[in-house]
Amino acid sequence: MANLIWILSKLDLISLIDILLVAAVIYLVLWLVRGTQAVQVLRGVILLALIVAFVGSFAGLTAFNWLLRSVGQALAVVVAVILQPELRRALDRLGRAGGISIWSGKEAQLDRVISEIATGVQRLANRRHGALIVIERETGLQDHIETGIEIDSEVGSELLQTIFFPGTTLHDGAVIIRGDRIVAAACVLPMAETIISDRNLGTRHRAAVGITEQSDAISIMVSEETGIISMARNGRIVRHLDEHRLTTLLEALLKPEGIGRRRTRRLGRRSEEREGAATNRAKVM
Repeated sequence: MANLIWILSKLDLISLIDILLVAAVIYLVLWLVRGTQAVQVLRGVILLALIVAFVGSFAGLTAFNWLLRSVGQALAVVVAVILQPELRRALDRLGRAGGISIWSGKEAQLDRVISEIATGVQRLANRRHGALIVIERETGLQDHIETGIEIDSEVGSELLQTIFFPGTTLHDGAVIIRGDRIVAAACVLPMAETIISDRNLGTRHRAAVGITEQSDAISIMVSEETGIISMARNGRIVRHLDEHRLTTLLEALLKPEGIGRRRTRRLGRRSEEREGAATNRAKVM
């Protein structure tokens, strides 16, 4: 207690501001990498740094302290390389903070786009035609658009059904939507970096999750084996949707005012809980 009182007596305004700034930086870093594999890596780096600092505090370890000073900068570069995907997503998330939605003031146009997507996806699911649709938001997807075939057409349920009709040259790949336009089809997407527990999910679902890990895009999938409609966002997938529930989710995620976001979170949680229960039953069997 006496030591604590002594420490508090030495604090002034500048020292307090200094401590708060350090705490804010640490909190910001943890907030940016939350939910990613970088959290475990950062824990290991912090633990290693504490051990090294403790050993280096002993007097007389001249050679060891010199080694720490020499290797410190190289270690920072190595950590940056290891965490490159997480750092890229963190900086992208930071850059999107406070961004203005492209749908501001265009609610009627957005409602039409959502309706066309939901109707087209439901009809594809009824016929068990596999599909992968990616909706671009604030993060640009031009690199992935250039891997496909340019279309630049208005979003329509009939066009989506035509693109994903089995046997067409454009059905094997992703459709990317920007605003109210289908900009490209047959696009190649990155595979998911995280492990998807359900082995029944194939390449289409892994690609759908992968693009949402690297951007703020929304991806919608239809399984050609089961006709199940799924949606992925931020590297997480929600399955067993129908036209109504898909419409509700898209409205909550795309509308600037965030109408229905709380309802959407509840809907997403219930779907994820059902998926988790199904996975656990499969493991037991």
